[in-house]
Amino acid sequence: MKKMFILFSLMLAAFTSAQNQRFIYEYKFIIDSTAKDKQESETMYLEVNSKGSKFYSKDYFVSDSTMQAIVAKDTQSLNINLGNFKFKGKIRYNIEKMYPEYSTNFFTTLGSDEYQIQEKRMQNWKMLPEKEKVGEFNTQKAICDFAGRKWTAWFTTDLPIQDGPYKFYGLPGLIVKVEDNTHSHSFELKGSQKLPAGYEWKSTKDKERYRTLIVINEAKFKKAFNDYRMDPMKNQKQMLAQGTIIEMRDSTGKILDPIQASRDQEARAKANIKKQNNILELDLLK
Repeated sequence: MKKMFILFSLMLAAFTSAQNQRFIYEYKFIIDSTAKDKQESETMYLEVNSKGSKFYSKDYFVSDSTMQAIVAKDTQSLNINLGNFKFKGKIRYNIEKMYPEYSTNFFTTLGSDEYQIQEKRMQNWKMLPEKEKVGEFNTQKAICDFAGRKWTAWFTTDLPIQDGPYKFYGLPGLIVKVEDNTHSHSFELKGSQKLPAGYEWKSTKDKERYRTLIVINEAKFKKAFNDYRMDPMKNQKQMLAQGTIIEMRDSTGKILDPIQASRDQEARAKANIKKQNNILELDLLK
C-alpha cells in the first residue's frame, strides 16, 4: 500500500510539473512537393495549463501582438499606419484544446477573413512496442492516419499529459516527436520553460478584432478553403465593386491604380497558392 502511495505521489508530481509549461517545438515542413530541397522551419509553442493547451507560432504571435499595439495606439489619434509593418512567421494558425475533453478549435485566416473551425476528428492511435531515445526522453512509438497523412509519433510517459503539437493528442504521455511518412512535416520537442507568473488563459475567439470571427465546421471550412484557392481576391473585388476606395502604394510611396494593383496582387497570390500543394492537411485538397 505504501509503495502504491509513493508511486501515485510521483505520478502526481510529474503531472503537476507538466502543467503551466511552455513546450518548444521545431516544426519542419515542405509546402511545395516540387521543391523538396526547400525545407522550412518555425519555432512553435505548446502552452499547457489546467484549462487546456494552445499551440501557435512564436514569431507570428510576437508580430500579431505588436500590430495590435500599433492599432490600439493609432486608433486614439485616428491615424492608423501599418504601411511599414511586416509580419514575421510563416505559420498563421493556432490551435486550442480544452481539458478534460480535449475539444479542439482551429483558428486560421483566409485572406482578410478569420475562422474558428470546430474539430471533430480524432486520432485513432495504434501503440507499438518500439522504444527510442528522443532528446532526453525515453519514448514509445505510435502510428495513426490523420488529415490525409500517415503519422508516426514518439511519446513519453515521463510527462503524463495526453497532448502534443498541432492537433495531436490522446497518447498516455506528451508527444515528443511526430512525423508523416513522406518526411515533409515533422514536429520535435526542443525545450520547455515555465509559463510566466500570473499567466492567464485567453482564448483566440475572445481577442479584439475588427471583422467578425467566422465559426464553422470542418466541411464548410473545406469549401471556403478551396473557394479561396480558386479566387483569393474575392473580398477585395467585392469591396471595389461596392465603391470602396482602397489606396495602394509602391515602395516609393507612389499611389497605384487600385484595379491594376489588385490584378498584380491576385497574380502573386495565385502563384503562391499553386506552390502550396503539400500542405499538412492533405485531405483539404481532395
